[in-house]
Amino acid sequence: MFTNDQRQQERTGQYGTSRQQYLQELVNQFQNTSDEDPIHISLTEWFLVATETKEKIAANLANFAYDPYNYSFLRQLNVLELFLDCITEPNEKLMEFGIGGICNSCVDPANAAIITQCGGIPLVIKCLSSPVRNTVNYALGALYYLCNKSNREEILKPEVIDVIERYAAAQTVNASFSNLAKAFLDKHVS
Repeated sequence: MFTNDQRQQERTGQYGTSRQQYLQELVNQFQNTSDEDPIHISLTEWFLVATETKEKIAANLANFAYDPYNYSFLRQLNVLELFLDCITEPNEKLMEFGIGGICNSCVDPANAAIITQCGGIPLVIKCLSSPVRNTVNYALGALYYLCNKSNREEILKPEVIDVIERYAAAQTVNASFSNLAKAFLDKHVS
């Protein structure tokens, strides 16, 4: 459900944490997770805990990215750049949540511009070849909203169109891929 200032005030109350402050705490926690001291546990355990914590925070931030109420906060706190960083990680879950956050937020033209300016288009295109279905779905959705007059040449390369056309033809294999790919082709290629 989308929120607004009144609904947010009702939910947090007079002494509650503001949405911006809460998102800032999540960003800080994400960035500082690997800095925690692993003295009391093995290095392997510490790595697993740190990785799982980052995945949970990235998923949480991606969930906040769907609501227009949060868009300005995401920009102020550089969360869009954090999502792009997640896409570059070798961790498939971080990639999934990063591209999910990009997909959720790039509906907004200001967010799409930041994603594009930060070199996000090649990262999103790379997600089309992920073995994780959600990652591919999010990448197709993000490209649908990111593609515009100023970046069409970067997105509509023959090799990208070829991949998207193959997804469009895969109706019996994955209807979601096919539907998203067909919508992309209808809007940007046909």
